[in-house]
Amino acid sequence: MKDFIGKTVFIPGGSSGIGLSAAKLLAGEGAHVMIFARNRKRLEEAAEQIGKSRKNPSQRTDCMQLDVSDYKAVQKTMTRAVRDFGTPDMLINCAGRAYPRNFEDISFGQFDETMRINMYGIWNTCSVLVPFMKERGGIIINTSSMSGFIGVFGYTDYSASKFAIVGFSEALKSELKRWNIAVQVLCPPDTDTPGFAVENTTKPDETKAISAAAKLMSPNDVARVLLKEIGGKTFMIIPNLDGKFTYILKRFLPGIVDFVMDMDIKKVQKRRG
Repeated sequence: MKDFIGKTVFIPGGSSGIGLSAAKLLAGEGAHVMIFARNRKRLEEAAEQIGKSRKNPSQRTDCMQLDVSDYKAVQKTMTRAVRDFGTPDMLINCAGRAYPRNFEDISFGQFDETMRINMYGIWNTCSVLVPFMKERGGIIINTSSMSGFIGVFGYTDYSASKFAIVGFSEALKSELKRWNIAVQVLCPPDTDTPGFAVENTTKPDETKAISAAAKLMSPNDVARVLLKEIGGKTFMIIPNLDGKFTYILKRFLPGIVDFVMDMDIKKVQKRRG
């Protein structure tokens, strides 16, 4: 899908970060864009930005307040969105969050919330929208992370949720082929979003050391790669070369990736004593 003119796009998590960047770019390409998020003020401000990005004034852009972790709310809100805005040609699941900590410092409450937002949120939106999308096909993009194919120190709950997204998406991709619905996974590296700033407030020193050499991407750059790859043959959309190289290494030579990360961890722990 390289021609977005007239296409209808739903973006849960579209009020900030990668979701907002994708929404604005898609509006600029001629798509009708509906975003969903929990924070009403941020949602309305984002919707205004997206409206200003439209290619032409006839395009529809709108927003609906929604907590994707609440299945009943998703069922009610998404059904209303389809009725009022139309069946999406494209669903881009961008809602998510992370609070990296040592495993023993992660409460069950945090783990439960992480899974509900990151994984259940995607399950919920797909379960409501897939029956509508089966009528004419479309594309589903589920946002995972590089932590969805590499278990990283400090991200036990987050990596669990992001690995789950990859497995879910791979199985869903197989099931939905007959209905002409493509499924892809976006695996961004560290990206300069409001959520990333929050992550940095709780990161263990070991986690910081592992990612110290990584280049921080902008949400606009990630979104541009996403739009380029949407509807293509690539299942795992990894926006930068470092990420692609790491993915290949982890797949075929996992010991090298583990060795490098272990060295960074040991240096921090040695300094700390």
